[in-house]
Formats: sequence, structure tokens, C-alpha cells
Amino acid sequence: MSSPTAQTTPKKYILVTGGVISGIGKGVIASSTGLLLRTMGLRVTAIKIDPYLNIDAGTMSPLDHGEVFVLDDGGEVDLDLGNYERFLDVTLSRENNITTGKIYRDVIERERKGDYLGKTVQVVPHITDAIQDWVERVAKIPVDDSGLEPDVCIVEMGGTVGDIESAPFIEAMRQFQFRVGHENFCLIHVSMVPIVGSVGEQKTKPTQASVRDLRGLGLTPDLIACRSSAPLEASVAQKISMFCHVPSTNVLAVHDCPSVYHVPLLLHEQQLLTTISKRLNLAPRETQASVSLFSKWKQLCQRLERLHDVVKIVLVGKYTYLHDSYISVVKSLEHASLSCNRKLKLEWVEATDLEPEMQSTDALKYHDAWKSVCSANGILIPGGFGVRGTEGMILAAKHARENKIPYLGICLGFQIAVIEFARNVVGLEGANSTELDADTKHDVVIFMPEISKTHVGGTMRLGSKNTLFGAGSEGSIIRRLYGGKPSVDERHRHRYEVNPKYVDQLEASGMKFIGRDEKEERMIILERDMKDHPYFVAVQFHPEYKTKPLKPIPTFLGFILAASGLLPEYLDSLDPKTQQAKSNLGRYASFDGEAPSELLSAMNIKVEEASGIKMVLNAKK
Repeated sequence: MSSPTAQTTPKKYILVTGGVISGIGKGVIASSTGLLLRTMGLRVTAIKIDPYLNIDAGTMSPLDHGEVFVLDDGGEVDLDLGNYERFLDVTLSRENNITTGKIYRDVIERERKGDYLGKTVQVVPHITDAIQDWVERVAKIPVDDSGLEPDVCIVEMGGTVGDIESAPFIEAMRQFQFRVGHENFCLIHVSMVPIVGSVGEQKTKPTQASVRDLRGLGLTPDLIACRSSAPLEASVAQKISMFCHVPSTNVLAVHDCPSVYHVPLLLHEQQLLTTISKRLNLAPRETQASVSLFSKWKQLCQRLERLHDVVKIVLVGKYTYLHDSYISVVKSLEHASLSCNRKLKLEWVEATDLEPEMQSTDALKYHDAWKSVCSANGILIPGGFGVRGTEGMILAAKHARENKIPYLGICLGFQIAVIEFARNVVGLEGANSTELDADTKHDVVIFMPEISKTHVGGTMRLGSKNTLFGAGSEGSIIRRLYGGKPSVDERHRHRYEVNPKYVDQLEASGMKFIGRDEKEERMIILERDMKDHPYFVAVQFHPEYKTKPLKPIPTFLGFILAASGLLPEYLDSLDPKTQQAKSNLGRYASFDGEAPSELLSAMNIKVEEASGIKMVLNAKK
């Protein structure tokens, strides 16, 4: 990125807080607001405040906190930053995630160095000042290809208003509104409107109490986003407006939608941009790209509503009881399926349910798990840590290989594919990873020598790394899906790698490692030849971290294409010289109003005249 230019106008800040319950959807509303601001041509960045004491999310269990999202710089952060990157199409850093642990660590380090000149270090002003300084500093960091400072910074406050642990951050933001000026600070409060009783009455008391708590802490909401399972009744919105002291136009009804991709459109219908623009005096800088973005987003939602052909994917994982553990994987599957005009049917299989022991423990679970695997159009094994469930994963990988079911392995799924192949094809009995069996005779997966064995936080191979495609890989599926590039940059998060001493044996038996690290010593991408298997691909990196709704990641695109029976046709459509797709799959045309017939023809869309143009997407059979 080029160096940032001087900011000619004051930075604008939008704080998003939540009340009543946690997990209310602050992240989606913050991301959707940012997306709408981008359709105005504004540059947007985002900061997530997590009031826990952990330095980062890296040591947390996925079952406790959901997915650990990894950034280009190796930062292990909250999954909401994944929402920001996907919706805003930006690249964030570890600095965009603030935790109590980070703030206290920095303040204590400064105190030890004597920076406070003998003063008594306290929450106010030292902790609150540190929080404000952090927000103001990070808000200036360029996050897109322009290399310019963002115009707007969206700050999401994790947790719920009234939590003890978030008190210093609330106080910091109370001070911050005066530091940056009232005209540069806007607050969106997300609250819950439950529906109770036999008549389904919408109750406003929880929202009133939440806003009262927020006001008591010195913050006044400019907009209230009311989450409810059904559209907000006009009388209820008026009541919230009256008792919470906001104009009725600033009470946003955010009811349950068919998908999170519909939320920006729902907010747009309620004039969110108009309200925020007036409040912050925002001047739009609309360009062809910004107008195109909104057009494409509408098409994405229309496509989602009109899909009929189903592709069934089975995810065999270790943390399937909390679906947020794999949220980026799920989003990647959704994005790829939408681009292929397919309706995703995702079935979750807990890996332990596939293991023989389950047959005697719970025969019904065992039968249902194998029924899902055997009826799948594609099998995906994502990342994970520890021995639990890995034998079930190995059995799933074997089933995919032997029955020619499209397979995608990610991180642990990559290592599982190697272990299964070593056991059942190469003939290395008992082959395993030293993570799973320290005494294995054939350690085909080993601990990376440079990784710490005493500290677990932030010590893995983390962040964006370059993977080189090897000689002779020009015709490989994955390289062609990546546009024929000689190398790709993807994000990593692992401690184990394929043992180099077994690579020759594995490749001699038909497993090709077509992608390796910069030194060409570490195996990163494996692939079976298409004549042996329609799609058997596994990668050591995590491609799901870089997926975007309008830009499906190539590994997932190929997987869904293969599971839908469209991969050979798609590969045949690639330009032999550039390896760029001529196919209409995945394209979201940009137009408003009347569309030229040649554009509609290229999109494979039929047009019916009714009130304007109705687009009906015809998925290829």
C-alpha cells in the first residue's frame, strides 16, 4: 500500500453497543453499516473491543468463544473481525482487536519503564486514556488498496452494557465522544425486543432498561437497532422512540432475515445512510465501484432467494455443537455455492460419531452420522487440535477417497488426508501424527521444529505465508482455479507439518504435493490427479479466512463445482493462456434499471416485465 495522505476532514466514529443479551448481532449490524457506507464511496475501518483478560483469542476453545479468526499479520482475533473483512473487503491487523489484556499489558509495561513519572496508575485516567489513544491511532491505519486513511471507523463494544468487565471501555468511550467532538461521534445501540405471551406481544421494557443503563453511564444512543424474530410493529417503535428519547426514524427494526446478507438491504430500506449522513455530516463520494457494489449485493440476495438445485456438503468436525466454531468455513461454502447457483445444504457430523466405538455406545448416532457421510455430494474436514475424533475423520477421508466423493481438507484435514493415505495406500501400518500418537512407528506428521513447546499463545505458524506451486503443477486443478499463478498467499495457523522423509513415498503412490513453502521444504497443498478422483484436495493453510461474498475463494469454489458436477465444464471454460474464467459462474453484473440484452445474456438471466425488471437466475442443470 502507498503511504497515507493527510486527513483533510475530521475522522468520523460510529460506536455500536449491545444490551439485554450477548450475541444479539452487533457484529452483523456493524458490518452492514460499514458496507452501506462503502456504497457511498467512503473508506471504512473497524475495531472490535473484547473486554476479556486474554491477550487475544488464540488460546480460547472454539466451543467457548467460537472460531478464532486469523489475520494477515498473524493476529488471532474475535470472529467478528472476519465479518468486517468479508463485508467491508478490507485487510485488518491485530491492532483492530482491543482486549482488556492488551490494554493492561501496555499500561503496566509503561509503568515499569517509568513513563508515568511516579504517578499512581489508575483505571481513570490511565487505562481509559490508553483505550482512547489506541482507537484514535488504529482508526488512521489504511486497510484497503487505496493506501489512504479511512473516513469512518466503526467501533464495536463487545459484551453487554452493564457488564463489570466492560466498564473501563464504556467510560473511555464516554470521554472519547468529547475528545473527537459530538459532530464526529455516533452511537448505535442494539437491543432486544422479545415476543412473549400467547398473542405474541412485543415487549419494549428490556430495551428501555438497556438504554437507561447506557444513559446512566454517560452515553446517549443516536439510533436504536431493535432485534426481534418478527418485524417491529409501528406502535412498538413509537413507544421505544418516546421512552428512549430518539426520533422514530432512528428506531431501526432488524427482524430475522433469510440470511445475514439481507441485513444491509433491510437497514438501507429504513434510511440508515440518510440518518447517519445527517448526524455526522458525511459527504458521499460515489464512484462506479461503489454504485456497482450495491447493485452486486442486491443480486447476491436475489440469487440466494431463487436457488433450487441443492448441493449437500457434510462437515466432519470436532466442535460441531457450536456452529460458530466454523463460521468462516460455513461462509466460504455459502459464497462458493451462491456463485455456482446452488443452494447449500450443510450437514454437521461430529467426528467421534463415525468411530467404531460409537456403534456400541450410541448406535443411532453412529448410523445417522454414516448415513450423512454416505449421501454427501462433498466431504469437508476443517481444522482442529487434539486427538479426539481424529480416527472418525480418517474414516471419512478414506470413504471420500475410495468412493470418489469430492473432498476438501483444511489444516488438520490436510494432515488427516496424509495419515489416511499413508496407512491405506502406501501401507505404513499405524501411520499417524505425533500430536495424536507420540509413539507412532510412522510419524508422517510431525511437530515443526521452530515452534515453542512450552507456550501456546501466539506461537504457531501464523498469518499470511507464500505458497509456491511446483514444477509440473501447471495442469493441476488448484493452480488453474487460482488463475495459473506461480504462487499464492494464504493464512496459516498450525504447529504440525508433513514429515519430509515420507514425501517421496507418498508421491510415488499417487499423492502429489503441488504447493510448498518459500524454501520448498514444507508441504502445503496436496491433490490427487483428476483421472483418479474428481476432486481430492487438501491444504495446510486456512483459505476460509480470505473469502468474500462476491469473491469466493478458489479452493472452495472448486470443491462446490466438483460436488455439483460442474468442475470439468468450468475448467474447460478457462482461457488456456491466462487461466481466467470465461464461465458466467460467480459473476454479479453491475447495472441499475434497464439492462442491455447482451449483459443479461452473459449473466444467463431471463427478463420478465412486471414492475421494472425481474431477474430469474437459471442455474445450469
